[in-house]
Amino acid sequence: MPGTTAIEDLLRLHAPQVLGALVRRYGRFDAAEDAVQEALLAAAGQWPAAGVPDNPRGWLIRVASRRLTDALRAEEARRAREERAAALDLRVTAVADRAPREDDTLSLLFLCCHPDLSASAQIALTLRAVGGLTTAEIARAYLVPEATMAQRVSRAKQKVRGVRFGRPDRWEERLPAVLHTLYLIFNEGHTATSGPALQRHDLAGEAIRLTRTVHRLLPDDCETAGLLALMLLTDARRDARTGPDGDLVPLDEQDRARWDGAAIEEGVALVTRTLARHRAGPYQIRAAIAAVHDEAPSAQETDWREILGLYDVLVRLVPGPVERLNRAVAVAMVHGPQAGLAELDRLPDELGHRLDAVRGHLLERAGARQEARAAYASAAARTLSLPEQRYLQARAARLRPYRDGMSTTEPIVHLTERFLWEEAQAKGTYEISTRGRTLQEEGFIHCSTREQLPRTAAAFFADVPDLVVLVIDPALLDVPLKYEAPEPGAEEFPHIYGPLPVSAVVDVEPWG
Repeated sequence: MPGTTAIEDLLRLHAPQVLGALVRRYGRFDAAEDAVQEALLAAAGQWPAAGVPDNPRGWLIRVASRRLTDALRAEEARRAREERAAALDLRVTAVADRAPREDDTLSLLFLCCHPDLSASAQIALTLRAVGGLTTAEIARAYLVPEATMAQRVSRAKQKVRGVRFGRPDRWEERLPAVLHTLYLIFNEGHTATSGPALQRHDLAGEAIRLTRTVHRLLPDDCETAGLLALMLLTDARRDARTGPDGDLVPLDEQDRARWDGAAIEEGVALVTRTLARHRAGPYQIRAAIAAVHDEAPSAQETDWREILGLYDVLVRLVPGPVERLNRAVAVAMVHGPQAGLAELDRLPDELGHRLDAVRGHLLERAGARQEARAAYASAAARTLSLPEQRYLQARAARLRPYRDGMSTTEPIVHLTERFLWEEAQAKGTYEISTRGRTLQEEGFIHCSTREQLPRTAAAFFADVPDLVVLVIDPALLDVPLKYEAPEPGAEEFPHIYGPLPVSAVVDVEPWG
């Protein structure tokens, strides 16, 4: 016998089909939706003990139809129209015995995304009618009082009352509104715009489930496939996006072993097939960008030139401010932070905290620490997301001039390969600890004093050509510097605990 969770999943699967069948027959969206909810409650109470019927969808349709008939009969009785109420009895068997049309879920989505509804009403009605979420669940997800969400859903139902059920004329022109609504639901789940949590897995999961349904009903629509691929490739990283305390972990610092390999494989396959079949649309291009990130073995190995090329295509299709902001990051990764900052100067302030956050990141990479600190602080003050706020405040705090606890004011040195230093200059920070080990792997950047440098070179770089010595002024560091020994009683070496800003390197000398 299926468990409670399996029954809940089954009910959520059938709910939109059952509602579609009733709306198609009776044309009363609000009353049909109430009847379906009563049928779902009845099933949740009876099936765990009595077992799931052979035709669960037919069972739900029969029960919901009876409840709806009873409700309509009561309404008609109050209006003294007994003849119409009696006639409704004849409809029950016909509705219950007929299997819902395969596209009832899609028709329901078109109804919920009717152009007369606002974006917020479309989202609320979609989650309520197609997603099967309760009004209380939707209200919690969007951090509004339940009464407010109930009014929003009720007004939306009233607006679509009387709208013909089924695929609308020129439905292909309405499909982008459906996909956009699903995309908005996913984005809110992936990165909540406000509140204590960075992510809302229930919303993201529901958006993926509904998009899978649309893709199953419209398998040849490339943008639907592209949107599903984008969601899968983005959601694949969710477990690595937050630390143990729920704090934000940026993409380049995430543990990629925690990414969902199966979701990445499915998303890459989807977007590969769609790009080969048709001229790419915006969702397909976004999915292709996500695939480049997900397939990179490490942040350092990300193909930013390919990403920039894809953003160039996307911005031609959708020249919106968010797309141009993301392209500016790609420009910075390919051509340096100053080039990215020049792109930001052309963007509108309506981007809010996102623009300040990206500006802070690029200024930090360019070595403009105090300007970056101010940008991070401004972004933290403007966001309503507490995890984003904490992250941005931490970025600003680490850029304060570091003085307390310095072990020395004498320069320290770091031996490295020339090409690694040249890459760091383009990025704005140096993040290699020792030969073959990164800052992320080691936890600190291993440095030396002038006296220790020859021994360091012999131990780690005996056979390496084209080396340079980075001369570092500790007073210019914005992260802790500690002298530590690899084991008790051993010689102490200077260790830098954080990325080394290129501006703290006051000289570069050839070695050997």
